[in-house]
Amino acid sequence: MRQAAKNEAVLTFLSRSANEGFARTAAASFVAQLDPTLDEVNDIKTAVSEAVTNCIVHAYPQALGKISLRLRLYGDNTVEIVVKDTGVGIADVDKAREPLYTTGDEARSGMGFTIMESFMDGVKVRSVPGKGTAVTLVKRIARRAGVPA
Repeated sequence: MRQAAKNEAVLTFLSRSANEGFARTAAASFVAQLDPTLDEVNDIKTAVSEAVTNCIVHAYPQALGKISLRLRLYGDNTVEIVVKDTGVGIADVDKAREPLYTTGDEARSGMGFTIMESFMDGVKVRSVPGKGTAVTLVKRIARRAGVPA
């Protein structure tokens, strides 16, 4: 059983491409309280960007929808970020997680989940077709000398 979060925040925004940058910046700002390195911040920003972009492109292909970003910090210096939509969902999550697989147009690389997995310590995907998808990203931030727990 996971301990209670030391701090948390929830943001909800429309699936406009301009909000991808907002989500990246919000996540980086929230995680700053753990005193991450620039590499750790960039890893988180990249993974959040991929997850939010997936919502924008795949969850709501024909209309705007809502995306929620839930950020939680734990006492062991772990950050948990859940990016959730109520869009079309993913019919086959295992297939969607395969490198180069995409349901988007030829401009899509199909590397979103692979990128998330390479930058985070854990990635969990839950999806129900017709109801939406939740992607949980987990990263442990190294403790710095002199920084209180």
